[in-house]
Amino acid sequence: MPETGNQKLVKKINKSIVLKMIRNHAPISRAAISQKAGLNRGTVSSLVSELIEEQLISESGMGESRGGRKPVILLFNQLAGYSIGLDLGVNYLLGVLTDLKGQIVEERKVTLETLSSEDIIRHIKNMIHTLITVAPESPNGIVGIGIGVPGIVDHDGNVLLAPNLMWENVPLKEQLAQDFSIPILIENEANAGAYGEKLFGTAQEHDNLIYISAGIGIGAGLILNNELYRGLKGFSGEIGHMVVDLDGKQCRCGRHGCWELYASEQAILNEAKSLFTDHPQPITLEYLVDLAEQGNQAVIQLFEQAGKYLAVGILNMINTFNPEQVIIGNRLSMAQKWLEPTICQSIQLQSKEFNQEGIEVTFSHLSTHAAPFGMAAFSTQQFLESGVAQTN
Repeated sequence: MPETGNQKLVKKINKSIVLKMIRNHAPISRAAISQKAGLNRGTVSSLVSELIEEQLISESGMGESRGGRKPVILLFNQLAGYSIGLDLGVNYLLGVLTDLKGQIVEERKVTLETLSSEDIIRHIKNMIHTLITVAPESPNGIVGIGIGVPGIVDHDGNVLLAPNLMWENVPLKEQLAQDFSIPILIENEANAGAYGEKLFGTAQEHDNLIYISAGIGIGAGLILNNELYRGLKGFSGEIGHMVVDLDGKQCRCGRHGCWELYASEQAILNEAKSLFTDHPQPITLEYLVDLAEQGNQAVIQLFEQAGKYLAVGILNMINTFNPEQVIIGNRLSMAQKWLEPTICQSIQLQSKEFNQEGIEVTFSHLSTHAAPFGMAAFSTQQFLESGVAQTN
């Protein structure tokens, strides 16, 4: 008797559950999967056979007996396919090629000057082509491409607004789909960074966290109750344009006094121009970090001032969401040595003790890699939950 639509859906869901169980808990036996997932052994055995045939899992010897026959141990084949994750910064493009467990196989980075959207998209396409070319042979090839963008992205992969890129209504997914037949995901880079931190960074033990992506601009990714929070239309996290000074500086978004005008990498670079009026080369964050390491007090004060403004926004986020953890990531994590003391001191001085209790403010160890890790993981997740589960 042929399967009904509902039966196919149930089988697809169960297959995804079994694969996720093996991916997260291998080495594991069929019996253990049945017990943990609440599925009968016949169902598990049938689905495991399909996954072995698809080369997504493999058998690896015998486990310890608990009174009966020794169980056959199952392993996840993380080399069954590869994902591409890109982080589009305002002045750089960083791409990683990962296996299905998030291990980096290849990495590429290019510097971007002030370019048109067409030129930037050309760089994106070139990097994707390069990463596809260097990917090792595998049963499934490249399973997905994910791109994190510093702006507002809708569910169709259109970049509605990215002020620091000067993009508005750019159909990024549509333009990439003209060149690639691989599934493509476009996401806000701060959301991607939060997901990357949750899976691979300092946030693995926490269910409620805020990831602050502090680069040329500032964005936030929210994980609440262990789920990425995107908001009604996916527009959450645009905190860089939270107003902290009603009569403040003009922002590219059209408002005045936005947070990122005072606490971002660009804010620090703008202030540094007055210190180095005769500097022959463009001033970079790396250059300022080097000077701070050498004890340059003027530069250290720039970082401390940015830390005070970072603390203002972080306090607002803490008061709003009461998270377990706040992670400061992206390029400003390079200046942790001078930002962290000021941020922690400001939070202690400006908030009540009960509001600080149990909250951990940390800096990302992944730095600029959180977003591309997260985008590659989004693509892998989509493949494992839907792409692989093509039941007969």
